[in-house]
Amino acid sequence: MGYAVEKSDQEWREQLSAEEFQVLRKAGTERPFVGEYTDTKTEGVYRCRACQAELFRSDTKFDSHCGWPSFFAPLAEDRVEYIEDRSMGMKRVEVRCGTCGSHLGHVFEGEGYGTPTDQRYCINSISLTLEPANEPADS
Repeated sequence: MGYAVEKSDQEWREQLSAEEFQVLRKAGTERPFVGEYTDTKTEGVYRCRACQAELFRSDTKFDSHCGWPSFFAPLAEDRVEYIEDRSMGMKRVEVRCGTCGSHLGHVFEGEGYGTPTDQRYCINSISLTLEPANEPADS
């Protein structure tokens, strides 16, 4: 797939920390309950850490107690892409940034959370940057 933001692995390595590169570009996973945004209640927009595309709003974030930030919907379906993932011996749905193809996490459904979509976007904190509602991004 062609993305609006495309860079070589070397360019991504120069931009991202080693841990960010491992998660965002190599589909790694950060450890549970250690991420910067796991428990935050700050209002704002969550952006892709690699390309700064707007992905989620804080009003779709909920406490799932799974160890990673959870959202019940992205800003819009074109903001993310879905890839079948069978890497852990089970079928999962990987969520990637629709702008740069970076790995964000996975989406699960039918778990019984009381959300409008019955979906849980389980997203790595390290894949995100939070822009608080009272602090607009630099232009």
